[in-house]
Amino acid sequence: MRLVQNMCTIAEYPVAGSAAADCCPGAAGRRLVKIAVLGASGVGKTALVVRFLTKRFIGDYERNAGNLYSRQVQVDGETLAIQVQDTPGVQVHEDSLSCSEQLNRCIRWADAVVIVFSITDHKSYELIGQLHQHVRQLHLGARLPMALVANKADLLHIKQVDPQLGLQLAGVLGCPFYEVSVSENYNDVYNAFHVLCKAVSPKQQPGSMPEKRRASLIPRPKSPNMQDLKRRFKQALSAKVRTVTSI
Repeated sequence: MRLVQNMCTIAEYPVAGSAAADCCPGAAGRRLVKIAVLGASGVGKTALVVRFLTKRFIGDYERNAGNLYSRQVQVDGETLAIQVQDTPGVQVHEDSLSCSEQLNRCIRWADAVVIVFSITDHKSYELIGQLHQHVRQLHLGARLPMALVANKADLLHIKQVDPQLGLQLAGVLGCPFYEVSVSENYNDVYNAFHVLCKAVSPKQQPGSMPEKRRASLIPRPKSPNMQDLKRRFKQALSAKVRTVTSI
């Protein structure tokens, strides 16, 4: 598999022809697939995103600032412009989810969602049902593709959740399930994103968002600049390298 992509942060929700869409060279005219990665704090969302984008694992991260990254991938012979939104951890307050408006906008923006829990954190598993329901409420009437990912499968000595429970829950929720070790295996991570890229309607085109929905989205604060991005991911890639991944 060839890895050559220009990974970049995007200042706001892009539409075709915008400066944000042009941030990733060659994205113009490509079908756009937007994926949000959700879950509790500490489950490995950022590591999962970086593993998918770069095939590398980095074990130490700064606090998640909610960055949005772009790349081009090939799915069944079609080149897609894919955007992956890494989100801050979801919290529970008085038995209900505490989701910021920024997080809700990210969920509404997405064409597909990855929900992550850690097998070493039972509370992160307990969030899944509520988080799944919350996503459905924000996409009322739409069958938004979702995948459930159980991370840290290599840490069996501190396991709190049997992965079989994740598989059973995924069956109840009606979404595919992947047990992964982001630190040890790229292929399982790849498969989780690949199935969502295939599930997003091929009729979707860049800039095809209905005007009513587009108007409801408020641009997010700008992501960290490229100098900060290069510093955080200097072990994974050079910001000057362009990449293309065959899925």
